Amino acid sequence: MKTMNKPARFGQPSQKLNFAAKITDRLIRHVQQAVGSLGDLWRTPFTSIMTVLVLGISLTLPATLHLFVKNAKAISEQWDTASEISLFLKLSVTDKAAQNLVHRIELYPEVAKVTYISAEQALQEFKTLSGFGQALEYLDKNPLPATLLVTPTTRASQTQAAGELLLKLEKEREVQQGKLDLEWLSRLEAIAKLIEDIVVGIGALLCLSVVLIIGNTIRLAILNQKDAIAVMKLVGATDSFIQRPFLYAGLWYGILGGVVSWLCVALLAKYLSGALSELTHLYQSNFIISGLSFSEAMTLILFAVILGLSGSYISVRKHIRAIEPTAD
Repeated sequence: MKTMNKPARFGQPSQKLNFAAKITDRLIRHVQQAVGSLGDLWRTPFTSIMTVLVLGISLTLPATLHLFVKNAKAISEQWDTASEISLFLKLSVTDKAAQNLVHRIELYPEVAKVTYISAEQALQEFKTLSGFGQALEYLDKNPLPATLLVTPTTRASQTQAAGELLLKLEKEREVQQGKLDLEWLSRLEAIAKLIEDIVVGIGALLCLSVVLIIGNTIRLAILNQKDAIAVMKLVGATDSFIQRPFLYAGLWYGILGGVVSWLCVALLAKYLSGALSELTHLYQSNFIISGLSFSEAMTLILFAVILGLSGSYISVRKHIRAIEPTAD
């Protein structure tokens, strides 16, 4: 006796299709549902635009703070002397001994560059800057010592590492005293760390709000289509088939919200660049705020998509399962 094949349920390809046909059929279904969900957003423009704007603006703040941290680090990297160590040599040290010391310090793995300033150069510079040039000519001998300006490597520029390097350099027999503004470095690192913590904290709260907003929007969409969903379940549609349009809606919200956030950050960067140019001109600097790179922008959009999918997934898993067809 021949057995009859069971009809395929909604959302499930026929068992007779080969593997390639199944993949093609599934892909076509996904494309149809993705385009259909975009059409649903288009048919409710006010709700969709408001949700996209809320999502985009919510992501703009942490993205702008990230941009601020990024440019602040770029500015700090331009301050090559921020962790420069000044070594004042003993007055009895000759130029030859000082040059030997320079060669020894250059071999330190923590040192990037050493600049030697002789006692004569230091005196000449002091005469030029102080305005006491003629008075200093009456001195019997040069009271200023030779100086070494030691620039640590990037790794050794941190507060603790720079302090350890200073102690190591002060042990050289030619060195009378070393100086490093550790307090300035500590403050700079503390401010940078505080800003990064603020970015993480605010970003986490805003991301949670985005998930809740998307979840609530999808919940309302599900409730508006409650009867249609019940009918679909009654004729055999699977939960996954019903959930896909709502998941794609969260995807579209994420993409559009990420693009809005990207545009907002770009506009803010351009606006702040104009305001900052007046300030940097007073300090004879040509620093320009750098906006989000292409990879950072794509990361922002991808992150927005993940948030949109997360909010929609939470909502559909809870509410669609709760909808069951009832017999009249």
